[in-house]
Amino acid sequence: MRDAAGLLADRVGRYAYVSSRSVYAWPPVAGLAEDGPLVAGSPDDGDVPYAEAKRGGELAAGAAFGADRTLFVRAGLILGPYENVGRLPWWLNRIARGGPVLAPGPAESPIQYVDVRDLAAWTLDAVAAGLSGPYNLVAPPAGHATMGGLLDACVRATGSGAELRWTAPEELLAAGAEPWTELPVWLPPGETYDAMHTADVSRALAAGLRCRPVAETVADTWAWLESLGGVAPQRPDRPGVGLPPEREAEVLAALAGS
Repeated sequence: MRDAAGLLADRVGRYAYVSSRSVYAWPPVAGLAEDGPLVAGSPDDGDVPYAEAKRGGELAAGAAFGADRTLFVRAGLILGPYENVGRLPWWLNRIARGGPVLAPGPAESPIQYVDVRDLAAWTLDAVAAGLSGPYNLVAPPAGHATMGGLLDACVRATGSGAELRWTAPEELLAAGAEPWTELPVWLPPGETYDAMHTADVSRALAAGLRCRPVAETVADTWAWLESLGGVAPQRPDRPGVGLPPEREAEVLAALAGS
């Protein structure tokens, strides 16, 4: 990042760096805006954990281009067509198989993500408008999407007869279900949920961020998945996500017997 920014600084007008909300010091409080405390980082050291590396990238871009020519796009959870991490594709494929589906509650719990196309469109518009500085780039924390809305949209998009069995967070945790990894996107109430799903995005909204409905993101991702025969690409540097069928059956059985 340091080397690339240095080569480009005298050749292009602006630099948009797609960063991450991971740059905020842990744990980010609920409702954190762009002025929250940040992790340490260095533009000269890339052999560091993800959060510090992203912050180092911000520092490198800012040092080369200056504050008024650098845009920091601090994305959160990114979903949509071409996802190669596997979160939404896993839910779609699981629900498409039908049957009882372990659904992590509460169904009305808000979730925060950004459709990759909305992220791209906002970034291009922001560069054209000459924006600079940091922006949290995810959908609003309330009124846009919930866990229930996401999974209901998966049922509708796939046309399956899946039965969503909504289960309280405390029951899931007691049964050993792992948030985020075994149950993608979902987090129980607490500091990790606050960090991931409650960001203040008022600055980006004021700068033109528009987020398409969750049903559109889900339907378009399913159409893309179907075009691939249901097998989504998987990044080699990321482990697979989602409950294996036998593991889901175990958790459902444990819950039924509790």
